[in-house]
Amino acid sequence: MCHLLIVDDEPIAVEGLKSGVTWSDIGITGLFTAYGPDEAKERFRTERIDILLCDIEMPQGTGLELLAWVREHYPRTETIFLTCHADFRYAKQAMQLGSLDYLLKPIPFQELREAVKKAMRKLDQDDRLNEFSQYGKYWVEHQPLIVERFWLDIVNQTIPGHAKAVKKEAEARHIPYASEMTFLPVLIRVRRWDSSVSLRDEKILEYAIRKSAEELLLNDRADGLLVTLGGGFLLALASGASAVAAEDNVRAACGRFVEACRSYFYADAACYVGRPVPGHDMAAAYNELRRLDSNNVAYDQGVFSLQEPPASKGGQAPPDTSLWSVLLEEGKTAQLLKAAEEYIRSLTAAGRMDPETLGQFVQDVQQMVYYALQVKGIQARRLFGDRDSSQLLSASTRSATDALAWIRHIVAESVSLLSSYDRLQSVVEKAKTYIRDHLHEELSREDIANHVYLNPDYLTRVFKKETGLSISDYVLHQRLDLAAGLLANTDLSVGAIAAKIGYSNFSHFSRIFKKYMGVNPAEYRSKRRSE
Repeated sequence: MCHLLIVDDEPIAVEGLKSGVTWSDIGITGLFTAYGPDEAKERFRTERIDILLCDIEMPQGTGLELLAWVREHYPRTETIFLTCHADFRYAKQAMQLGSLDYLLKPIPFQELREAVKKAMRKLDQDDRLNEFSQYGKYWVEHQPLIVERFWLDIVNQTIPGHAKAVKKEAEARHIPYASEMTFLPVLIRVRRWDSSVSLRDEKILEYAIRKSAEELLLNDRADGLLVTLGGGFLLALASGASAVAAEDNVRAACGRFVEACRSYFYADAACYVGRPVPGHDMAAAYNELRRLDSNNVAYDQGVFSLQEPPASKGGQAPPDTSLWSVLLEEGKTAQLLKAAEEYIRSLTAAGRMDPETLGQFVQDVQQMVYYALQVKGIQARRLFGDRDSSQLLSASTRSATDALAWIRHIVAESVSLLSSYDRLQSVVEKAKTYIRDHLHEELSREDIANHVYLNPDYLTRVFKKETGLSISDYVLHQRLDLAAGLLANTDLSVGAIAAKIGYSNFSHFSRIFKKYMGVNPAEYRSKRRSE
């Protein structure tokens, strides 16, 4: 016996749901209706409600609020939501509150029928759990975790990869297993999240992606098991004897899963389909699929298999970095980025994009940019030594998408700096400003060069050309001019003035001051005040 409650504020919608499915055919023996949350709560108080079929938006209160009340007072009830809007916020709240399903209106009655049957299966499973002893309850509740740990140990080769060792370990863990069983491995990787997804939302979406994989690839775990590997990786193990393991079926299911990840879960995912193997060969099969993922630098989403040919080598001319270098120097950012994107697209379309090719491309672009900066005397390692630049460079060889993100960054930074250095005067002025702001510190030629991202020798030549002074002489003159002004116009002690211009040794300051000014600091102050 199973009782279903339909809740919707529109009477026509309620009648349509009542008549659209022959409920008795699937085991619904009690069908109840309500037209708002308050009436629904009254039904709960007077009837046993097993499944709640509820509109999510109603004038008297939302379905989410009703579900929170049901969870508190009738936790056994399974809930299916109906809505006219594919709003991710609602879906997320529904998942957090424990909704079993989330259907968009108008609902195909066959889809509604299957959703209710799914809820009934879940209720049956929960009822069976309640019949077991305390040990039985513990085993059934935790068996999926124990089985998942078993397969993790196989994949990580904690359990040796031969038939007898795997069979023995399965028996020790009370896991049903036969050496003749085969499994089709499908490696799933979430390769990229939409930029709008927060870290908190990622955790919720990871759970939703896992449930979607179980439903679409494994028939709600009826035909296999899903193993969480971490780092965005999942491993679906489909029973080799099941229909889902057929090549056409599994590729079609993977395609639907990849599309669901993009459309509903804000993620780019890739599925790598292996070949059926016995359990003791699973570690080797898994490693094959990991290599397939490592070699996939061209696509962020899709379905791939071991039978597909790898990227071919050779036959593709290297990028015309001489032309790109001109575009960079002239500040033609858009044209340069367009050329880089077209080059990567051409490699991908020709089936020639592999890790080695991508790595060479990244090196070519890096060399071009670094050379363009070096010609101007700019030290690229200082310009790109920050954390963001380092992270983007480190990721640039993982995929074509990451390579383009890195290129956009270094091109934008380089063009901005090169344009500001077109006039040597601007470099000298920046150096002068830095010197004036840091006269009280120990100043070296390297410190000043680092500030303007130039090679120290190159900065020295530019500085002397513009000012007629070496950097060290300019620093000295600035310090002595400041000291003279402080001596003439303040009552600061000579020692305090020495400290303000970067001299910690009073005697050394006095000697330098007398050498260039003709008198010592005290005599200079006395002379100026007597004038």
